[in-house]
Amino acid sequence: MSELALLGLIAALHLVALAGGAVLVIAMVRSDGDGPSGAAPDGGGGRDDAGPRPPQPVGPPLPDASQARVRLREPGRLADRLPDRHHRPAPAQPARQGTRGAPKTRQPS
Repeated sequence: MSELALLGLIAALHLVALAGGAVLVIAMVRSDGDGPSGAAPDGGGGRDDAGPRPPQPVGPPLPDASQARVRLREPGRLADRLPDRHHRPAPAQPARQGTRGAPKTRQPS
């Protein structure tokens, strides 16, 4: 493809995108601004009841809640506050049995 054809293709794509954008802008300007076509005639939305919501009950934590191991809001490094991890001991390894012959001793020359 020649450079001129490639340049024409890119220009045509830009013109198509600009035309599509212009159609969308014109449709938005010409709309009556009432919102979606299925909106309520009173223009309202949201909850049906009027007034503030009642406050949520606040109480102690649930009985099955447990305290966190570390409080993250306190100053200091988290790694310093965590307890040491318990590691299992390594499993016992069987004694290695040599499969090669006895090591060669060096002959004095």
